[in-house]
Amino acid sequence: MKKPAFPLVSATWLRDNLQDPKLVLLDATIKKATATNASNADVSYIPNTRFFDLKGDFSNPETTLPNMLPTPNAFEDACRKLGIQQDSHIVIYDRLGIYSSPRVWWMFNVMGFEHVAILDGGLPSWVEQGYPTEHSFTPLSKITEGDFKANYQPNFVVTKEQVLSVMHNKDVLILDARSAGRFKGTEPEPRTDLKGGHIPNSVSLPYTEVLNQGKMKSEAELQNIFSRFDLEKKQLIFTCGSGITACIILLAATIAGYTKLSVYDGSWSEWGLLGDMPIEC
Repeated sequence: MKKPAFPLVSATWLRDNLQDPKLVLLDATIKKATATNASNADVSYIPNTRFFDLKGDFSNPETTLPNMLPTPNAFEDACRKLGIQQDSHIVIYDRLGIYSSPRVWWMFNVMGFEHVAILDGGLPSWVEQGYPTEHSFTPLSKITEGDFKANYQPNFVVTKEQVLSVMHNKDVLILDARSAGRFKGTEPEPRTDLKGGHIPNSVSLPYTEVLNQGKMKSEAELQNIFSRFDLEKKQLIFTCGSGITACIILLAATIAGYTKLSVYDGSWSEWGLLGDMPIEC
């Protein structure tokens, strides 16, 4: 296998390496929280795809908050059932371009696994190139159980308590991936039980700003976007509605060359629900 240009690979790279025995291809599609139709119900898949159940096997069942990280043991077990080995090379895509795939890329990094990349542009990019598709996933019955081992990296995740303790720290910046209207509290939240507004001292960076027609913008474009913030040597915490689009702007920051990056896993689904959290509009 030709070494992929982590964290993104092109449709052409994937086509050229699709039959490599070490490649594990995962579809991690979920419906957008703000979607009003079933546009993500597409039933086409790239050949040899396995389904990464982000809302099921790979979410924590012990909480009512959406999309929360599972325990390392649960993540490890679910990965093994997908046939993921310690020497696997994972490529993740979704059917919306780039939406939920960065979340899964981040999850693997949290679990200490670095041989993972995202298909830039997702399934639409694959189809645009005229490459073949199938109408079913690879069945689990045809998959040999893997030996994946989770090695949890706590520095990649922060809790509400940690956010509360650092939100006034000048060496920390919190970036919010929701729309500007949701950030300001002028647009309703898709979850009606949540308040409007944002975490004090956080800044707005809607995830759509780092994308161009479903693909990630270039490194130079991303560096220009982040240059408008004072990020020198700061710890960056990313948040959004439920921890999905926060990972898109974290991915963008990674490509732009920034380090010390983490995600507030509960995001606004937790902060905007609790009655005693400080909120600005």
